[in-house]
Amino acid sequence: MLYTAYEMQRTYLAGASAWANMGAQLLNNPSNPFAYLGGGPIMASALDVFAHAAAPRGKPAFGFEQIDIGDECFAVSEEIVLQKPFGQLKRFAHAGLQEDAPRLLIVAPMSGHFATLLRGTVLRMLESHEVYVTDWRDARQVPTSEGQFDLDDYIDYLVTYMEHIGLDDTGCGAHMLAVCQPSVPCLAAAALMSAQRHECRPRSLTMMGGPIDTREAPTAVNTMAMQRPHSWFQQNAIATVPMQYPGAGRKVYPGFMQLAGFMSMNLGNHMMSHWEMFKHLVTGDGESADSTKTFYDEYRSVCDMTAEFYLQTVEHVFQKHSLPNGTMEHRGTLIDLTAIDDVAILAIEGEKDDISGIGQTKAALMLTTNLDDSRKRYELVPDVGHYGIFNGSKWRTKIAPVVEEWISAHNA
Repeated sequence: MLYTAYEMQRTYLAGASAWANMGAQLLNNPSNPFAYLGGGPIMASALDVFAHAAAPRGKPAFGFEQIDIGDECFAVSEEIVLQKPFGQLKRFAHAGLQEDAPRLLIVAPMSGHFATLLRGTVLRMLESHEVYVTDWRDARQVPTSEGQFDLDDYIDYLVTYMEHIGLDDTGCGAHMLAVCQPSVPCLAAAALMSAQRHECRPRSLTMMGGPIDTREAPTAVNTMAMQRPHSWFQQNAIATVPMQYPGAGRKVYPGFMQLAGFMSMNLGNHMMSHWEMFKHLVTGDGESADSTKTFYDEYRSVCDMTAEFYLQTVEHVFQKHSLPNGTMEHRGTLIDLTAIDDVAILAIEGEKDDISGIGQTKAALMLTTNLDDSRKRYELVPDVGHYGIFNGSKWRTKIAPVVEEWISAHNA
């Protein structure tokens, strides 16, 4: 019933958004005399803000057409190189890349947003790397005939993707970069591949704002997961996909619930952002208003994740702390982090991260006891929140150069 009620509300709001958008356009029309009255711009701006907030959204496109590097401009190629039921592997490249450019797998979170949330991450790393991205599918679009997708499957997908990328001409595997939630399965995959001496194990693993050990500086997200029993999440966070979608009948954690949770954590900031957007529209500062709109176009584009993956993540990452406790298994095999002895690990945290607290990602460096200190590095970035770790000016100018340097130092 929850999902059906949400769909009804979304349908009503879509109609209201369309009417509000038409009203805003009418009031902004130069030939309309009311557009020049004192209340005209205010009403038009208010309708514009509402129309944007209530508009339905689908899966965004990466939309890379070109990349500017120095004084040169290169066309960007985007292709799907491997398709699987719950995710596809995308490859980005351009003609300006050197022949020996490092190959980098960027693992996007499966946490209610699409991989395009990492658009800024991909574009910045694409300057000097051949970039691959895990483009996860919206679970409501996957028919139940395709089976389930859990934490074990997530790890299997990562191994398969690394195998598909393969070795370069020197016999080296690709590098891996995990943003937030996938840090746990990425570290687990690196441990499994290291234990098997898999030739395609990552040369380096960069984890940014990842919940490796959520007992360190617990945030509101961590506290909520610990205060409620596992049965509460089963009863209150899981819904059934309605009949109008290909995945009808599949049990999921809906993306709109994840979005509501994130919005409520910083409701004051989001309200101020929309108030500022309204003021920019009133004063005719369309460029600033469009910047806010672009952010929320991506932020509000949400997708569902399978119930089994969500519930396992809550249980093993936030409640049992299975990976740091040494009890996490993959298809019956214990994940041994001490098996990692040649995968260089870079842990990056933001000083103002309110989702993954300080020390949660750094814990990976303490747990990989057989990895030499020369292959470990920790970066705490001042005045950076969770999303600033992988997007924005500080990511581009301060964090990305550190990642590039780390990958370059361990590319042989």
